[in-house]
Amino acid sequence: MDNLFVLLIFVLVLAIFLGFELINKVPSTLHTPLMSGANAISGITIVGALISSGSDGGLWTTILGTAAVFFATVNVVGGYLVTNRMLGMFKKK
Repeated sequence: MDNLFVLLIFVLVLAIFLGFELINKVPSTLHTPLMSGANAISGITIVGALISSGSDGGLWTTILGTAAVFFATVNVVGGYLVTNRMLGMFKKK
């Protein structure tokens, strides 16, 4: 059990470091397409969360699935608002 915990912490730290390095290397002109891709992934998360919250897995499955639907929806809506604002900055006045 201790080895699994150490492995999970290692993967978490590695993912944080890798994500930070990748985001810093992305040019500003690519942030909008990447944001749209991230929104699509969150849309898939909403579908999975809806399936999970509607299953007969028990009370905790329903609670966690409902929370996942809420947070994924907030992520998608916020992502699209940010993308829309970024695209608005490129329009001619």
